[in-house]
Amino acid sequence: MGQEVELKLEVPPRAIARLKRLRTLHRQGRPQEKDLVSVYFDTAEHTLRRHGMSLRVRHIGDKRVQTVKANGQNAAGLYSRNEWEKRIHSDTPDLRAASRTALAGLMSRKLAHALKPVFETQVHRTVVPLNGGASRIELTLDRGEVRLGRKSAPISEVELELKRGRPADLFAVARKLAAAVPTRFELRSKADRGYALVGGESSLAVRAQTITLDRDMSSGAAFRAIALGCLHHLAANEAAVRGHDSEGVHQMRVGLRRLRAAIAVFSDLLDDDETARIKAELKWLTAELGPARDLDVYVTGNIKPLRRTLPGKRHIESLQGDLETSRKGAFARAAKAVVSARYRALVLDTLAWIESGEWTTSDDELIKAQRRRKALAFAREELARRLKKVSKRAKRLAELDARQRHKLRIGIKKLRYAGDFFAGLFSGRKAQKRLRRFLRGLKGLQDRLGALNDIAVHERLAGRYVGTRRRRQRAFAIGLVSGREQTRVGPLRAAAASAAERFADLRPFWA
Repeated sequence: MGQEVELKLEVPPRAIARLKRLRTLHRQGRPQEKDLVSVYFDTAEHTLRRHGMSLRVRHIGDKRVQTVKANGQNAAGLYSRNEWEKRIHSDTPDLRAASRTALAGLMSRKLAHALKPVFETQVHRTVVPLNGGASRIELTLDRGEVRLGRKSAPISEVELELKRGRPADLFAVARKLAAAVPTRFELRSKADRGYALVGGESSLAVRAQTITLDRDMSSGAAFRAIALGCLHHLAANEAAVRGHDSEGVHQMRVGLRRLRAAIAVFSDLLDDDETARIKAELKWLTAELGPARDLDVYVTGNIKPLRRTLPGKRHIESLQGDLETSRKGAFARAAKAVVSARYRALVLDTLAWIESGEWTTSDDELIKAQRRRKALAFAREELARRLKKVSKRAKRLAELDARQRHKLRIGIKKLRYAGDFFAGLFSGRKAQKRLRRFLRGLKGLQDRLGALNDIAVHERLAGRYVGTRRRRQRAFAIGLVSGREQTRVGPLRAAAASAAERFADLRPFWA
């Protein structure tokens, strides 16, 4: 078995030829070129896919190579898969040759009979060994397509594989590529592209995946795993945002909030100028996505239900038409942001910062101590500190004004994200049971405070529309919407107070 450690970038098809000639790359040996045809196998129910695996047979001239890949994590935290290769003598899989792979636990006669080709890739590959200083790096340029019957999707990507050395050297090469051609951090493998073609998944919104931590991890390693998971969540929703998908915008914003929360949780580890620059860029992207989400919630949660309640009212129809126009503009703004050079640089720079930023090499004694500290001890202390702060404010919920409730909501959100981040460190049955109760209690309180915050946001949105054309019609329609929302404020405050009381009775899952 070998473990790939690589950075995958998507580039425009015409850029492949340019990268082959790029003079800023320090080549070490002659490029190797070959044509590859790979057939991927699975069951009709995509059993392998559901278990995080892929099985392919690659045709290289007269040779046939069977490869099993399984999702995994690595110390560096880059794109990685566990991989098992074996030369076989047939165009169909040889499961006996996969007996020592991740596939072993699924192997059976039933699986063997159910396997069939699901798609294939046809790629022209150029492999260029690079001199990366003290590191050995391999540059692979792939251009081709994934095919499923008459359907196809292009493949145009660059892989930088770290054979030996430091991730920082890998990113130095990646920045040279990004300076020459537009590059985009690519999370999908060729198998992912094929399954997307089979199931039409390419523009679907993606939720956060579970972050796996080890109880023996250092705090530095834990932050790297958490931050990488958040960045993957963010970047995985690019296609959905480009497609003006409302859930995609929401999920990218959640990914951003989670990453910013992780930075806040590990703030003692991240006191440097590079982190400040990353935070500023994350804040920029949050602002670009915000209007789309706010208008979408306002239209779908308030205007459309009111129009169903009061059909035929021209002032409601007029307001909805104006808001829909603004909503489309906001989604276009979000899409423009994620196709921009600034966004592409943000993702690559954030990935480089997670893997090899100033915080990873700082000689400051306090930062070094935080970096080496056991993640389990840090998690207990940080969760207790944040719980104390939230509980103190929650007990005074009835006395808080809108600004103070907003601050409490942000504190609750950060505590909830921290609970999600560190959940894997507390794996006992009792701890997991308490964790579920704790997170449910937090979510209940957060949801009610969030609903109150949405009402405040909608009041600000309404103010922007009253003073424009068709003023009287708009003012009347917005007055109806605001009046309906204001009737919810009292019950929501009472529900939030009850949720705060229930939360106060919950036992910490980390104790």
